[in-house]
Amino acid sequence: MAIDKVVLAMQAALLSKYGDEGMARIARALRALVSADKRRGLATEVIHLDAAAAMAPYGGPAPAIPDARAVKAAIDRIAAVLQPHYIVLLGGPDVMPMVPIVNPAYSGADGDGDRHVPSDLPYACEAPYGTDANRFLGPTRVVGRLPDLIGARQPMLLTRLINAAARAKPRPRADYQGSFGLSAQAWEKSTALSLTNTFGHADDLLTSPPRGPRWGARQLAPRIHFINCHGGDSAPEYYGQPPDVEEFPVAHRARLLAGKVSAGTVVAAECCYGAQLYDPADAGGEKGIALAYLEDGAAGVFGSTTIAYGPCEGNGAADLICQYFIQQVLGGSSLGRATLEARQKFAGARTHLDPYDLKTLMQFYLLGDPSAQPVAMSAHSLTQTKAFRKAFAGSQDRTVRNLRRERLEREGRNLGKSLPALKASDRAPADKVASVLEALRRESGLREDLVHLSFEIRPRGRDASSGHARRVHVIKGRRPVIEAEQRVVRLVAIVATEEEGQLLHVRRLHSR
Repeated sequence: MAIDKVVLAMQAALLSKYGDEGMARIARALRALVSADKRRGLATEVIHLDAAAAMAPYGGPAPAIPDARAVKAAIDRIAAVLQPHYIVLLGGPDVMPMVPIVNPAYSGADGDGDRHVPSDLPYACEAPYGTDANRFLGPTRVVGRLPDLIGARQPMLLTRLINAAARAKPRPRADYQGSFGLSAQAWEKSTALSLTNTFGHADDLLTSPPRGPRWGARQLAPRIHFINCHGGDSAPEYYGQPPDVEEFPVAHRARLLAGKVSAGTVVAAECCYGAQLYDPADAGGEKGIALAYLEDGAAGVFGSTTIAYGPCEGNGAADLICQYFIQQVLGGSSLGRATLEARQKFAGARTHLDPYDLKTLMQFYLLGDPSAQPVAMSAHSLTQTKAFRKAFAGSQDRTVRNLRRERLEREGRNLGKSLPALKASDRAPADKVASVLEALRRESGLREDLVHLSFEIRPRGRDASSGHARRVHVIKGRRPVIEAEQRVVRLVAIVATEEEGQLLHVRRLHSR
């Protein structure tokens, strides 16, 4: 029998965390999910990656501990044998590890301090394990994570999310007409453009300040939430910002969501650390907003594990990948397919990926069941005929998914083969480019003691010998935060692309 969906878990890690009774509760919830999926026409199998018997058909050996290298290898073997349409990672990074990708934008304590980007993207790629971001430019798999709470001793949140996935059902497109659009006031124009690109207007946009964080149930009722605010490391809040002022009032708070989120809500959060999974003990006992959304009924959250970037006006980086995700969800994609399509569209729209594009691709991921389809697709009249139903009895959905996956796999493989690699370089920018960067530094109000980064763009395949000397240069500075208790990081980066000594492109990004 063909398997449509695999739920992948680490039995020993879950047992150590929750004990026998907790594992029994998780197992019951998973059995209910398998049964619910069967009624929906999905054949689902739960596989414990560290169980020798379970992994025997997939060429073992199974990983003995939650080690990302071993987990990645096991997932690759399962994907090669079963070719599932959906891959579910069960639990947070303490029981199902993320791959620590080396951050191409890392620049030390005075710049982007994320040495590594915890990422689920490698699990969506056919390339073998590695920590170089250039390895994972061509995702082909539909992957999502059903998280639990780091530091928890009882699996209440995990079983709640599994049970919610079992109950999930598509809703009419009309149920997703409106949006809760929330922006730092300083980025109002950028967020308005994102909402207009997605909904055709930005009439629902709210800004902080002056609004938030005590949003009412009516304001939070729309089933699409698009959030472009500041975020912080291990912070249960998102923060706003007035224009041209270094102040960061709380815009959105995890504990204020309870009882206000509509079932089936889909969230895209551009914020730094917007979907970070952390131990609530590090935040005064409060869980992150992403988990609070899921706990209160959201179907999925698409967000970042680390410091994210975007411009003040116009769109780029986090703006774009979040837009693409929501647009695909509204078009009827499952949450997991929308994630894959957003990744491919983001990567494929560029001739090359600079360090911030690369980081964006690595850091944004899905929390939620990837097979969940929030928005129902309109059926063609042909599918309602007796002849059609007889011809495709019991196989129509799987057949259509097979065709879609074939296209998405081809797209991902082509991206992996054709997108050039980005490699760090110690070569300084050409004089013309350096003078432009210096002028932009002054006009951006950045100090002279900046971080400077340079990179080479290395073409692949038939373009490898093109002879074009294309380079990327970055200057970056950190801005101080007034209120010490807030976790907001204020970085400004100016990125210049140079070819043969000439300036091709320049842009300015701000940490979200």
